Order: sequence, then structure tokens, then C-alpha cells
Amino acid sequence: MSGLSETEQAGCRKILQLMSKADLLSLSDTVTNKMIVVENVTEATETILSFTLNAEELLRRKKVLRDLIFKYLAREGVAMPPNSEKHVLMKRTLELWSSGKAIVDKSLGERDETRQRPPTETTYMKAEVGFDPLVLGQQFCQWFFQLLNSQNLSLGQPPQDWGPQHFWPDVKLRLLSRAGIEQMEEFLGAELVSLRLQALTREERLLLSPNLEPHGLRALASPHGLVLVAVAGTIHRDEACLGIFEQVFGLIRSPLENVWKIKFVNLKIREQGALGRTEIAAPALSYNSTELQLLYS
Repeated sequence: MSGLSETEQAGCRKILQLMSKADLLSLSDTVTNKMIVVENVTEATETILSFTLNAEELLRRKKVLRDLIFKYLAREGVAMPPNSEKHVLMKRTLELWSSGKAIVDKSLGERDETRQRPPTETTYMKAEVGFDPLVLGQQFCQWFFQLLNSQNLSLGQPPQDWGPQHFWPDVKLRLLSRAGIEQMEEFLGAELVSLRLQALTREERLLLSPNLEPHGLRALASPHGLVLVAVAGTIHRDEACLGIFEQVFGLIRSPLENVWKIKFVNLKIREQGALGRTEIAAPALSYNSTELQLLYS
């Protein structure tokens, strides 16, 4: 009898679905010591789950590759540095399952945490008195990139509540991309900015993985209520790492709704070909505090 909880079973099943048929059948043989003959993927999956004593035991199996766990976490909206070792990804996966925030039944079409509150009042959005800008920055980035990445339909998860409601009506987006030649695009207004950012993940099938470590994230608050959040990260499509990005957000609290909304976005993208031999596993932010303060004006 399986020693897995309902959440662990659902998570393990999703990871097994990412495996090739040959690896799945081979894993079934290993887990059962070849005592049970399975004939198809469904039988192999159920047999593996039945003979697994605990979730960690299954994640440790050689056939459960590091890349499979990374892809599973991305589909759950958990952004991890692309160079994370397998034991780090395992630990994060077990934490996710024990927290109960993983999607247990995909047919429900929504996450546990979004059922507990209206979608426009997400965790970071609630305005706190006497907040720490860095804490706000971390919570905002976790919320924003999970929301944006969920629009990438190739991840096979239901898209979350993206839209112009998260932006101020006069929001401005500056998008600078470097891939051989430098291109600058500018967009004004909540509808256009929302659609252009959504196109990055939905049409271009990109996955943005922010580096929320201290060297990848900065946040500053102005005396006038504007909070600047700057973050660096890597850009992926399927299994390939395409390059790095740096993104600066200006956030202002809406007093009527008591939520933070995005006032401006500056996004710089550099494709891997334009980086030379630069290390891109966990990119550091190039903006310093002085440069960020210039954005106040």
C-alpha cells in the first residue's frame, strides 16, 4: 500500500507523466524487483505509486531526472534557478507538497490558494502599513512571475487571472531587446501593456525565472509612495535557456482598493548569443541603488 498522501500522489503522478514510456516501465521493474509485469503507462504509474513508501524515495530514483523535477515545479508556478541541483529541487518539491499548495486535481482548474481569496487580492497585493520594501519586492516577484508564466500554455496548467486590472491606467512599458541588434518598444496604457507582456509567455512561449537571491533583487521606497522593484533572471523556452532579463517595476498603492498596482515596467532582454561567455545560471542585477533612484523622477 502506498505511503503517499493525496497531494504527494498527485504530484508524483504528474512527474511520472513527464517520463518516457521506456523509463517508466524500467522504473516499475526497479520498484517492484520485477515481481509485477506491467503492460502500459497507466499500469506502470499505478504500480510505482503503490510500491512507493514515501515521496522522497521516489524523487531520489535515478530515472526521476533533475530536469523532470525542474519542469514539474515550473508547471506548478514555482520558479527555481535553472542550475539548481537535484537535491535542492527535491527539497522544494517536498516543501510544496507539505504546504498543501500544489494542484491536487487539475480538473478543478484553479489552485488551492486562489480559491481562498478573490483573484485580484493576491498575497503581495495587500498594502501593509510599515512594510519592508524588500519583502514586498520578493512577494511581488513571486506573484507576478507565477501569474505571467501561467499564461504559457505549453506548461499545461490553467492560466491565472492576468489582465489590465493589475496596472494603473497610464502604465508605461519600455521593452529593450538585444539579439544582434538593439530594439526598443514602448507601450502606454493598461490594456496594451498587459497584452504585450502576456504575449511574451503566451505567443512566444517564454518562461521567465527570476533570481530572488540578494544579488538578483533590489527594492527601494520613495517618500512619495512609489516602490521600485528590480529583478534579474533567466529566460527559457521548453528545455533551452535563451538568455537573461532585467526588469524594473514601479509600484504605487491604490488607496481605494488597498492594493499595489504597476505604474511602469522597464524590461531589458539579452539573448544568449549576445552574452558571450557570461555566466547566466543565476544572473546578478546590474542596477545599483543610485540608478534606481533616478527612476523616481
